[in-house]
Amino acid sequence: MNEKIKIAVLDDYQQAALAMADWSVLHDRADITVFHEHFDDETIIMDYLLPFQVICVMRERTPLQRQLLSKLPNLKLIVSTGKRNASIDIEAAEEFGITIKPTGYVQSGAPELTWALIMNIARHISLENANLHSGGWQTTIGTDLKGKTIGIIGLGNIGSKIAAYAKVFDMKVIAWSQNLTSERAAECGALLVTKETLLREADFVTVHLILSSRSRGIITKDDLVLMKPTAYFINTSRGPLVDEDALIAVLQQQKIAGAALDVFDTEPLPLNHAFRKMNNVLATPHIGYVTEETYKVFYEDTVKNIQEWLDAVGERTHLQST
Repeated sequence: MNEKIKIAVLDDYQQAALAMADWSVLHDRADITVFHEHFDDETIIMDYLLPFQVICVMRERTPLQRQLLSKLPNLKLIVSTGKRNASIDIEAAEEFGITIKPTGYVQSGAPELTWALIMNIARHISLENANLHSGGWQTTIGTDLKGKTIGIIGLGNIGSKIAAYAKVFDMKVIAWSQNLTSERAAECGALLVTKETLLREADFVTVHLILSSRSRGIITKDDLVLMKPTAYFINTSRGPLVDEDALIAVLQQQKIAGAALDVFDTEPLPLNHAFRKMNNVLATPHIGYVTEETYKVFYEDTVKNIQEWLDAVGERTHLQST
C-alpha cells in the first residue's frame, strides 16, 4: 500500500485522542484527522467522512447505521472503543466489506461514577459546593446511606459492584432483572424481589442493564410512580432504558426526591433540555467511562488495531502482486 490511507478520529470532545497513545507509528502509512465537534446531521457526517478508509469511533457518540455506511464507499475499517457498540450496524458493515475492530475497556469507571453520584445526591454535595462559593453555609440537610435500601436493576458486571459498594455502607440491597435468579442475587449480597417491590421499597433505585430491544423503555411511567417521594433514581447505563418524559414529569411534580443521571436519550444533551434546568437533577455528561486509564486503553488499542489491519492489507497486496 503505497498511498497513505486516511484515518478519521470522531467526537474527540476533550481533544485527548492524540495525547493518549503514540500515533506516530502510523505516520508513514496514514494521514490522521481528528474531529473534536459532534455532528448530528447525517448528510454533514457523510460529507466529512467520505474520503476516509478508517474511522475511529468513541463508544456510541456517532451512530454508523446502514444508510450512512452505504454512502461511504472508501470505508474499510471501523475501530470502536469498548467491546460493544450498539450504534454500529454490524450486519450492514459485513455486507459492505467493512471490518470492525473493538478495543479493550477498563470496567472500574462506570461503577465508581455511579457511587459518586449516589453519595453526591444523598448529601447534596454539588449544591452545597455551589452555595458555599456564592457565600452560603449549610443550606441543605442530607441523608445517611447506612440503613437505607438500594434497589439495583441488573446485577451484571456493574450492578454487582454497586451491590458490593452498598454492603460496605451497611445498606440493604435488593435487586431485580428479567433473568435474575435468587441464587445469583445472593452471591452478590442482594435479595431478589419483584420489580414492583423494588420500586416501592428502595430509597435509591439504580439501573444497570445493557440496552437492547427487550430492555428499551423497561422503566415506565407506571414504574416511576411506585417510588417513594423520598427516593432517588440513578441511571448511568443508557438513557433509553427509562421513559424520559415520564421521569421528567415525576421530577417536575416532585413525586420523587431527585435523580442522578449520566446518560440521556439524546447526547449531547440539548441546551434547552429540561434536565439542564431542574434543581432536583444531578446530571453529568456521560462520563462514566471518561477516565485517563480508560482512554489510554481505548486509544492505544485503536492504534494497535489499525497497525494490525494495515499489516494484513499490505500482506494481501503483496501476495496478490506476486
